[in-house]
Amino acid sequence: MIEVSDLRVRTAGRTLVDGVSFTVPEGRALALVGASGSGKTTTGLALLGEHPPGATVTGTVRVGGMWPAPPGTVGYIPQHPSSVLNPARRIGSVLKGVARLHRTRLPAALDAARLPADRSFLRRFPHQLSGGQQQRLVLAQALLTSPKAIVADEPTTGQDAITRGELVATLDGLGVTLVLLSHDLDVVRALADDVVVLRDGKVAEAGPSVLDAPRGEYATALVAAQPAPSAPVAARALPDAPRLRIRDLTAGYRGRPAVHRIDLDVAAGERLGIVGRSGSGKTTLARCAAGLHPWTRGEVTVDAVALPSRPRQRTPAHRTLVQYVFQDARASFDPWRSVHDQVARTAERLRELPPRRAASEALDTLRRMGLDDSVTRHRPHRLSGGELQRAALARALLADPRVLICDEITSGLDTLTQATILDLLAELDLTLVFISHDLGVVARIADRVAVVHSGHLVEHGPTARVLQRPEHELTRALLGDTTATGATT
Repeated sequence: MIEVSDLRVRTAGRTLVDGVSFTVPEGRALALVGASGSGKTTTGLALLGEHPPGATVTGTVRVGGMWPAPPGTVGYIPQHPSSVLNPARRIGSVLKGVARLHRTRLPAALDAARLPADRSFLRRFPHQLSGGQQQRLVLAQALLTSPKAIVADEPTTGQDAITRGELVATLDGLGVTLVLLSHDLDVVRALADDVVVLRDGKVAEAGPSVLDAPRGEYATALVAAQPAPSAPVAARALPDAPRLRIRDLTAGYRGRPAVHRIDLDVAAGERLGIVGRSGSGKTTLARCAAGLHPWTRGEVTVDAVALPSRPRQRTPAHRTLVQYVFQDARASFDPWRSVHDQVARTAERLRELPPRRAASEALDTLRRMGLDDSVTRHRPHRLSGGELQRAALARALLADPRVLICDEITSGLDTLTQATILDLLAELDLTLVFISHDLGVVARIADRVAVVHSGHLVEHGPTARVLQRPEHELTRALLGDTTATGATT
């Protein structure tokens, strides 16, 4: 059992968690939901006995009646598993070392995490695993410590619907007390017995039916902001001539093909959603178009301007044509410089604007993204995930691109922040390529959808047709059709 009583976490000038209390019975699952900065992660880390540097922590957190809980009592699954996996060691040697230390059985942990125990799998390195396998590997490591409870922090971020379903089934079958921190309300509905809604570090609402029958205004807004694949964007009239044209594009990594002979046209002003399983080639395709990855065959043009196949051959003029917004906005910023300075630098380097004018345009663009000067003068660590994602969007727009590529930029964001980002994108007068595993988000923003599978374009058409009357088995599987065959390979 987990008992949290009057938990408060304060840093200099700010209260991160303010009087949070809840109980999780043994073997049950509780979800903490709320907007970025609501206190979810701080509360989850408190269960592990961890807190931000310099923070003052009061209240009690008991796990199995113990306070503080001994090391290993609570397992942890991070949002980004690659951040805790050793890239230089084979996964078998790491797991065997943990098993010896805690005198536990490796095959049992691998079986519970739904991972194979054969020698060929255990000899792999973390980078040779898919995102879903990496997440289950971290789970296996946690299980080897024989934890009484597990804290899962956004465990399904950036995963396709099939992989997400597999991980949910794995977590649901553990029989361990689970505390889930998630923005994915569908995952919360599937796993949680109880839900606690946090807002500004306080409990706004709690109960088993919060998501199905919210009582408060805030919880109601969180649920209402969740987009659904069944409600695609209204059809818009678009030009026939393509702005972005991709022909016979083939690319790979170290001799392994990732994109194979793809043809794709995107009109001026069109918003194209690209979907598919993890590792299907979506990001490689987009990175080729943006000049971040070379291709070995084919061509990419923007308004009939042919773009070089090698990234180093692209000039600043080429780079202004296509801009890229990354999934992990925090990793894309220099941690030691202010956000405003980094956004302004784009206009200086790509458009050769004088520093004063670039700074002025940066301020204007950031304000248009809903970020005032008091926020953007800080370094990135002072901004929330949603604020940094908007700053990254402003930075790309300052290049004045004709094509904007957004790679999973709403994953890991709460539904309210996500809705704000989508509204901002819908207002932009440019061609948008939007990569996402969330088909509800794609339905809300995209005019057309392209489905990529094993490096091939397998389906392409208007959003309403693709999401409501899918033709390819992978598309049907991504939409939750469990009868679709061959979609998980």
